[in-house]
Amino acid sequence: MPIVQIDLLEGRTVEQKRELVTKVTEAISESVNCSKDNVTIILRDMPTHHLAKAGVLKCDE
Repeated sequence: MPIVQIDLLEGRTVEQKRELVTKVTEAISESVNCSKDNVTIILRDMPTHHLAKAGVLKCDE
């Protein structure tokens, strides 16, 4: 039973998330030859002040 966690910066719409989980579920199901019912996806929205790259917060870019 595949369990996938996806971290996203906040701001995606529910429609975008629906499309994401549909496509990811399909890809996993095909890749590991399992039923879509066995694929679990956890989406985690992250504020831009919780991500930094090269010492700069994303919100400060």
